[in-house]
Order: sequence, then structure tokens, then C-alpha cells
Amino acid sequence: MSVEVTRGQGAIVLGLPHTGLEVPSDVMAGLNARGQALADTDWHIDKLYMGLRADVTVVRQTVHRYVIDVNRGADDASLYPGQATTGLCPTTNFDGEPIHLAGHAPDQAEVAARIAAHHTPYHQALSTELARVRAIHGIAILYDCHSIRSRIPHLFDGTLPDFNIGTNLSTSCAPLVEKTVEEICRAATGFSTVVNGRFRGGWTTRHHGQPAEGIHAIQMELAQSTYMEEAPPWRWDDARAARLRVTLVQILDALQSLADRKVLT
Repeated sequence: MSVEVTRGQGAIVLGLPHTGLEVPSDVMAGLNARGQALADTDWHIDKLYMGLRADVTVVRQTVHRYVIDVNRGADDASLYPGQATTGLCPTTNFDGEPIHLAGHAPDQAEVAARIAAHHTPYHQALSTELARVRAIHGIAILYDCHSIRSRIPHLFDGTLPDFNIGTNLSTSCAPLVEKTVEEICRAATGFSTVVNGRFRGGWTTRHHGQPAEGIHAIQMELAQSTYMEEAPPWRWDDARAARLRVTLVQILDALQSLADRKVLT
């Protein structure tokens, strides 16, 4: 099973779609050296959020995004039409470079098998946990945890802001959820923030965010420069991470407070 679930009794479900490093041996054998480096991992994101709140639920995909990207729809429709991006079973990395040996990109049958083995179970687990915590609190808040290098010319110009908040153009959660997270981020000294910029929320946010039904989804894409070194071997930086975690715990505490105060129901 490629999905790990840690249950909590709070209203927040953390989604971790891109921290997994598992690659089946047959898939790894078909990757070139660039692909085998697994450079586009959301490095250390599970460690970054660990222990910020004891009552959160965590749903984590353990296979690497080069096997299947569970933050894409099963139909592989582009999340950002007209912009460079990667697909459901990626054939290139974030720099637009091929990641497979010649003739080893997955065919339709292999893609279907990966959807059944990894994509469907991950989203079923998210749906199950969101329904469970909504039954407890009347609402559920899906906080989708991501990170990416701050400079990737193939995907975006210049340097990415530190906090990239995505709510699919303010449709995946109540306005108060978006406003609460944005205000905390903008108040954090030394950090930059954007809402619905280059990353406005992936398929997970767009699919599960149903605020009219009491399920609010928000994506946080962090620039990796805020907590680590953005080059191999992708080292964690204690000082930067500790500073960032202060703001992240404020965000999670504030979101749980919204649930406790029943202001979203």
C-alpha cells in the first residue's frame, strides 16, 4: 500500500503527495540518470510539518512523483493550460528535460496500472479522512503541503515568492480560510507571499475543495529556499526551518481555531 495515514481528531487534514521516495525497481530501471536523481521531490516537507500540531491527520503518498503525480487528475488534463508543467506520469523534470531512457516512458496500460495502485487509493484515503473529521467538527480543512525550488526558468520567471497560497482563484475554500492564511503569511517578517499566483492549487485542492459541503481546501507551495539548500544533496537547514515553522504553526493553529469557533459552518 503506497498510502500512509496518521489519524488525528482535529479538523485539519495534511496532504503530502510529493514527499515519497519509493520507486519500483522496474520503473527505476527505465529512468535515465537525471530521472534517478529524483530532483523534483518536495524534500523534507514531512519533517517540516511534523509535530506542529498533535491533532492533525496526515495522508502521505509514499511513491515518488516520477512514478505517478497524485496531484494531477487521472485524465492528465493540464492544470495550467498554456504554461509549462509536468503530467500525471511525468516524462520530463521541472527543467523540461527527459527523465526516461529511450523507449521506457510508461504506455497507456502502465499509466492505468499506476492510477489503480497509487492515485485512486491516495484520493480515497483523503476523502475518507475528510469525511471523518467533518463528522467530528462539522467542517474539514485540507491543507495540501508542497515545496519547490525557488528558481526554475522552465516553469516561471525570476524568483518564486516564499509562500504561494493556492485556492483555485478563491473557489476551493471559504473566503475566511484564504484570508486567515494570507494575513499570517504577509505578517511574517522577511518572507514574501502571493495568493493564486503561478501555483493556484493542484488537482487535489480543486477536486476535494467543496466549501458548500463543509470541506475547505488550500494549497501551500513553499519555496525550498525557506528551509533547505536547493541543490544536491538537498540538505535541511535547521535555522531556516525553525524560523519557518513558527509561521506554519501559526497557520495551523488559526485554521483549527476557525473550526473550533464554528465560523465556517
